[in-house]
Amino acid sequence: MSRIGKAPIEIPAGVTVTVGNDNVVTVKGPKGTLTQKVNPDLQVKVDGNHVILERPTDDREHRAQHGLYRALIHNMVVGVSTGYRKEMELVGVGYRATATGQVLELSLGYSHAIYIKLPPEIKVEAKTERNKNPLIILESDDKQLLGQVCAKIRSLRKPEPYKGKGIKFVGEIIRRKSGKSASAK
Repeated sequence: MSRIGKAPIEIPAGVTVTVGNDNVVTVKGPKGTLTQKVNPDLQVKVDGNHVILERPTDDREHRAQHGLYRALIHNMVVGVSTGYRKEMELVGVGYRATATGQVLELSLGYSHAIYIKLPPEIKVEAKTERNKNPLIILESDDKQLLGQVCAKIRSLRKPEPYKGKGIKFVGEIIRRKSGKSASAK
């Protein structure tokens, strides 16, 4: 049984949380504004500097949604106050990344360059240093959108298990395989 839904969400200074009609939660902060529609069965209360979610019954569905919406609102509060940041690394000879505005250009060993137009909520930066793998740094206040964009970029060239080439997150460990072994006679 999850107890995540019972934990109150602390609202940091500079962040305001409002609950509108139809259970729409709006969170405003220095990094931006996010909204989330909450299931009408759940009750959302703003009490001082805490947000509390209450469920009507202990049904399986109500318990699941209690924890889900609590986590979503917590991610919104963290996003508008501090924001989220993901770093991706391009491992492979000749792999390059350049960012111009909201367009990310990737050279990943294919016969053509790949251009990705990113949503305006995401800030992108591409770093290339000598003798180091190129980095793509993505920042946003929306954790869900940021994860979705990172998954899309990673799907263009997933890390392979033999040489480890591909797009991976910084700090991610790729399980390696040994490859061909010498035949025993």
